[in-house]
Amino acid sequence: MTTYPASSIKRDQWILERRGSRNSVDPSRPYAFLLEKEQFSNGEVGNVATVFLTNRECPWHCTMCDLWRNTLTQPLPAGFIPQQIEYALSKLPPARQIKLYNSGSFFDPLAIPVEDYPAIVELVNRFERVIVECHPALIGDRCMSFQRMLVGKLEVAMGLETAHAEVLAKLNKRMTLAQYAGSADRLVSRGIDLRSFILVRPPFMRADEAVEWACRSVDFAFDCGATAVSLIPTRGGNGATDTLAMQGQFDPPTLSMLEDSFDYAIGLKRGRVFVDLWDEAGIACTCTDRKSRLDRLGTMNLSQVASHRLGDCADGGNA
Repeated sequence: MTTYPASSIKRDQWILERRGSRNSVDPSRPYAFLLEKEQFSNGEVGNVATVFLTNRECPWHCTMCDLWRNTLTQPLPAGFIPQQIEYALSKLPPARQIKLYNSGSFFDPLAIPVEDYPAIVELVNRFERVIVECHPALIGDRCMSFQRMLVGKLEVAMGLETAHAEVLAKLNKRMTLAQYAGSADRLVSRGIDLRSFILVRPPFMRADEAVEWACRSVDFAFDCGATAVSLIPTRGGNGATDTLAMQGQFDPPTLSMLEDSFDYAIGLKRGRVFVDLWDEAGIACTCTDRKSRLDRLGTMNLSQVASHRLGDCADGGNA
């Protein structure tokens, strides 16, 4: 079985060779949209309109990523992204904030055409906060220009993934911790809020390291000025992770690992902390109280208060 390559170029090829097929998506429609509840920075809980935009694939090929499944092979011409947002908002109930997630970087001009910014802003200026995703390498003039056009607050979510430098390098994100910190500083210095995405047990990380490094990554994110942190259980099934799993270099995190990481992070009281439960069916747990434990995490997402732990499970991961 082919081992994971040492160079980024060869890693790109290795990752692409293990992919399955893309889903069929419509360039005039977002591939998904939903209404979420989230605790806001002022402590209130309200509705967030979350729109998953259809556009070209991210130019970075990260080992753990499965978002390429709902992307196009070519950039979209101007006009399609506003059309997608308008369609989603016409179907969703009222909300106070909006997330525009696009399987890549919002400030990648080949993903979101700069010419579309005015039309996008016209659609989202009804919201008090606009949250977008971006790779740290693309935090620059386009980001600042978009911020100046908004009435509400801009928040940028950047994937830190992990503060473990060696594991981060292997994820093929082509980013260092210093580069992340530099981009975070550019955002914070301009009054743009930072949300950090952190993977719980990414590939290449041992089970006995997972909670420690999730917690250290949370510390790093807050040190960089993050006002919100999202803990994401690393998903398998994208091809590359399947191969790594067979090689003993990847297993998804257990529910206990998520609980331990979340309990630590929310106890810091340094900012809002969320655990991603969108794909809760894929979170490993063999205990009979699995649903109650997941419900506890969902309640903590909204309250931002650590509640009584229901008990530990034999699935491992307790710190």
